Amino acid sequence: MNVDHLGWSGAAVLALLACLRAATPVLYAALGGLLSELGGKINVALEGLMLVAAFSGVIATIFAPSGLAPALLPWWGAGAALLAALLLAALLALLHLACRADLIVAGIALNLLAAGLTVFLLAELAGDKGSTARFATPALPALRIGGLDRWPLLDLLLNGEAGRGHHVLILGAPLLALCLWLFLAHTRPGAWLRAAGENPDAAHAAGIPVRRMQYLALLGSGALAGLGGVYLSMGYLTLFQADMSAGRGFLALAAVFVGRRSLRGVCGAALLFGAAGVLATRLGAFEVAPQLLTMVPPVITIAVLALPGWRRRAH
Repeated sequence: MNVDHLGWSGAAVLALLACLRAATPVLYAALGGLLSELGGKINVALEGLMLVAAFSGVIATIFAPSGLAPALLPWWGAGAALLAALLLAALLALLHLACRADLIVAGIALNLLAAGLTVFLLAELAGDKGSTARFATPALPALRIGGLDRWPLLDLLLNGEAGRGHHVLILGAPLLALCLWLFLAHTRPGAWLRAAGENPDAAHAAGIPVRRMQYLALLGSGALAGLGGVYLSMGYLTLFQADMSAGRGFLALAAVFVGRRSLRGVCGAALLFGAAGVLATRLGAFEVAPQLLTMVPPVITIAVLALPGWRRRAH
């Protein structure tokens, strides 16, 4: 699609799409972090969950059963990735809720485990400590909306510059955010989960299964972070690289607090961090040192976290 004739509006839509692509993995993990936080359990292991899911999805497609239809191959990988993320989240839940381990320490330990284990298994299974670039990895499909030729700007927004549509996980992110809002605001389990997070003793006295809600919060958080990892290795790229999550899990955790534990705020913070990543990429065209580019998202994160304190001090 030729977007030159769309002028500034077309450029703005392209910039928005770039931010959405960069923000999608952070948004999925941030939704997971929000779910666990509202359940009263902060999930520090989002980084490791994304990394394990990204790795497992690619490896599952490489070693998939030979009789599996090619069209099902990416879904097979996505299923394996979610299963791996759920298993790691279950381990975190068991360490904290059953074995009484400190949640922060356990989360950090799982992040370190994921970073080391994925590199080890990458070398053992793929014969390369850096990436799976020598293997063909399928991507999850893109969805295209037809009949928009008469509205080029809308066509650009909904189908992208190439007109092939957007990755299914990009389209799924806002839908999943809506589903999470409906779950938390309009279902009994969602109300129970929020009650268990706000005051566990009062919730227990009211007959709410607090421990079950805490398990649900951590397992749901793992599944959502796993979707972010799937997008990284089967959407944003079509391979796995060592340390592929590159701090996005920590950005997602920051988004929960920047967004003040609200769904709207978390989504806005994730988009902000996506825009910071796009800015870092654009600055690369101006011969800026790579070390400075990698600092852009965390510097913006620190500034946004510190902003409320600066405002209070100014007043």
